[in-house]
Amino acid sequence: MKLFFVFAFSFAGIVSGAAVQKRASPDDVADVGYATTNGGTSGGSGGTTTTVTTLDELTAAVAGGDAKIVIVSGTITGDTVVKVGSNTSLLGASGAQLTGVGLRVLSESNVIIRNLIISKVLASAGDAIGIQEAHNVWVDHVELFSDRDHDKDYYDGLLDVTHGSYAVSVTNSYLHDHWKASLVGHSDSNGDEDAALEVTYGNNYWQNLNSRTPSFRFGHGHVFNNVFEDNNDGINTRDGAQLLVENNVWTGTSMPLYATDEGYAVATGNDYGGAEDTAPEGTFTEPPYTTYTLIDAASVKDAVVGTAGATLSF
Repeated sequence: MKLFFVFAFSFAGIVSGAAVQKRASPDDVADVGYATTNGGTSGGSGGTTTTVTTLDELTAAVAGGDAKIVIVSGTITGDTVVKVGSNTSLLGASGAQLTGVGLRVLSESNVIIRNLIISKVLASAGDAIGIQEAHNVWVDHVELFSDRDHDKDYYDGLLDVTHGSYAVSVTNSYLHDHWKASLVGHSDSNGDEDAALEVTYGNNYWQNLNSRTPSFRFGHGHVFNNVFEDNNDGINTRDGAQLLVENNVWTGTSMPLYATDEGYAVATGNDYGGAEDTAPEGTFTEPPYTTYTLIDAASVKDAVVGTAGATLSF
């Protein structure tokens, strides 16, 4: 099942800006990384399908544990975070946006979030996407951003995974123009719970971010085929985290991969853009899945930029 980059889609031939949209099915299931473990992640595949255009419709449609596919059409605005129930596939139609509206997967399982543009969620509401005490979650082909015109606490995280969440994959996504990008493990004192953390980051584009690209406490993380461009910080492995970092590309940072508080990493095939990896050698050398294919570092940028983000067509 190492057909990650082909990803079971055929080209639609529809051009949106610099990106080529790919055909996808609302019934797709996760086939990349940790989200394929623990029985797999199917979201709402086979369930009822609802299209929503307002915040009230969205909030109602994603609630509960019944199998369901919810498609966002157009732009939905607000100042809140919407809780997504178990057994849900939340998908964006072409160009669908949530502005000021974040998503939270809290104590739920079997959730797929794909092809949404989520922007400018205020810290008073929460993260753009927050995954807490959850498992079997696949976030794919999303675009997350705000701006860096305000102070670092005006917005919260773009995509945070905390409270022992596991079997989580973040793939083919574009995170940009933000202060605090992606935090895994929320507290130095939460090791008993967060030792269970398992997150895959594959084929993502990280650009113009200040920090947390990602920052990883405890647990295990697999980071492969990512492009990191003009960020102030790099991957920070912390508090005993064990990371496997493969075939990624950095430009514009002096700290591509480093450790604090005894974090660890096994790093292979990376292009650090003239900087260096300073993280201590770890013990995590092989993930518990084969559902990924490595791209040579020299080809990663061409493969990821223009493909990552909300570039699907359902």
